[in-house]
Amino acid sequence: MGLSLQSLSDDADEAQALREKLAAGEHVVELDPLLIDVSFIRDRLDDIDTSDFEELKLSLSEHGQQVPILVRPSPRIEGRYQVAYGHRRLAALKEIGQPVKAIVRELSDEELIVAQGKENLERKDLSFIERALFAARLEAHGIDRHALMGALSVHKGNLSTMIAIANSLPEQLIREVGPAPKVGRPRWEQLSQLLQASEIDWKDAIDRERFFKLDSDARFALILKGLQPKQAVRTYIYPLKSDGGLDFAKIEQSEERTRVIIDETRTPEFAHYLIEKLPEIFAAFKRREKSEPRIRQL
Repeated sequence: MGLSLQSLSDDADEAQALREKLAAGEHVVELDPLLIDVSFIRDRLDDIDTSDFEELKLSLSEHGQQVPILVRPSPRIEGRYQVAYGHRRLAALKEIGQPVKAIVRELSDEELIVAQGKENLERKDLSFIERALFAARLEAHGIDRHALMGALSVHKGNLSTMIAIANSLPEQLIREVGPAPKVGRPRWEQLSQLLQASEIDWKDAIDRERFFKLDSDARFALILKGLQPKQAVRTYIYPLKSDGGLDFAKIEQSEERTRVIIDETRTPEFAHYLIEKLPEIFAAFKRREKSEPRIRQL
């Protein structure tokens, strides 16, 4: 029921958005999806490789396209268009072979990315790393920070932090982790610091086969754990001496294991003797383990 109510609410929001566009004098046209190119900067990391994309295709097949996408005439090729927002609807309609309902508007690069950013913020929030990567790509493309603040609805200081974090991370890592919707700025910042401090490649710090079987948030957690420095194992050393003061062996004990190290230059036969006697010693230990509870009860 909750999902149904949410669907009704989304439909109402979309219908209201359409009415506002039409009231503003904008007209909806039908275009061949093959004539429409994607935006020059992508914002999402998992546009169509998700289960809800299949649900979107099914909905469009059964109910048609309720809300138009926004496009501009291609700045490079006559007769083609470029998406400002609606990439997922465009991809879905292209796959099912239906024309695209679109509003065509003359837009500069800055106007396009502002529309693209605001539409995503209103409909489905981008994750932190998607917004950070989007901002870094746009700045590299030459878009000034004032336009970026408008597109992402962030203050100057936050924008600087987002871009710095995105630029400090390998883009392959970001693409392979994916949007990680539950991971916020502090943990991405922590990962950035670990990468800079680590002497090993992040790809060598994880089990790659396991990595790709996990969801996006779990992939992030696996990399973060793999890069964290291993805590030093505390080892205690106990020297063993004979009655005459001869150091003939030592015991190294940590939380995980105990090792007996014998100096064969001093007691060359003791190691062989100990190996022979170990099964007998272990058997005596097991007999003691069984008898001790009965002794305590007496």
